[in-house]
Amino acid sequence: MIDRKIVGTRMSKIVEHNGVIYFAGIVPTDKSGDVQEQTNEVLKIAHELFEQASTNKESLLRAEIYLKDIDRDFKAFNEIWDYWVSKQNPPARACVQAGMSTPDTLVEIVFTAVKI
Repeated sequence: MIDRKIVGTRMSKIVEHNGVIYFAGIVPTDKSGDVQEQTNEVLKIAHELFEQASTNKESLLRAEIYLKDIDRDFKAFNEIWDYWVSKQNPPARACVQAGMSTPDTLVEIVFTAVKI
């Protein structure tokens, strides 16, 4: 069985199958800040989505991180990430540079987790 939450015409923000939860890419709503401000907002949104999906950052399996300018923002992003991520249960992770959906978007994160 597949359970979809926050379903729109283009995508679902949360999809669960066999206890694995897939989250759509999360971008900040306020794109006026630097990569650290945008990352903090993305992680706040992620926390809210995790609660709706009955999971948490301790149960993350994977994080796919997209940065608009990896050379400029990788270190600043990691300062926020390293503070936030579970030290006991860090997920598998990829971090790449990518073209973004809007010119002001500096970061997008896709999470996969298990239901708790």
